Amino acid sequence: MSLEIREARPGEEGLVLAFIGKLADYEKLSHEVMASEADIAAGLFGDAPRCHCHLAFWKNEPAGFALWFYNFSTFKGRAGIYLEDLFVEPNLRGHGIGKALLATLARRCVAEGLPRLQWWVLDWNAPSIAFYQSLGAVPQDEWTVFRVSGEALERLAR
Repeated sequence: MSLEIREARPGEEGLVLAFIGKLADYEKLSHEVMASEADIAAGLFGDAPRCHCHLAFWKNEPAGFALWFYNFSTFKGRAGIYLEDLFVEPNLRGHGIGKALLATLARRCVAEGLPRLQWWVLDWNAPSIAFYQSLGAVPQDEWTVFRVSGEALERLAR
């Protein structure tokens, strides 16, 4: 196997943004992507990084990414990892790259004593749901996601 997984490095924000764009295309959400390379660089490598990213390379070629950050469970009283984005190039799926990216984050959770790794998946994305369930992930159907953004966020802030 020619798989390498490592943390993203300064100067790779363009690659990370390219993967974000490909994921947005797949999820039919390209119209929502407003991030720039400068935004990604600040988020990953700025003075106060807000997120982390692991890149996967298959035979030395970019193959996928996992972008994540720490969250906090008040019930557990400890932090966990929230996986914001996971993407593997379509022509490279089936080589264990997605599983390896998730396993990397799972190892980090175990090493740091974090009680959970969690993420969202679109309800229509049956292939991803089946993949996640094959790894032992359990859907949390009892929760409804809420979001305030744009004009509603501005109104609420006032």
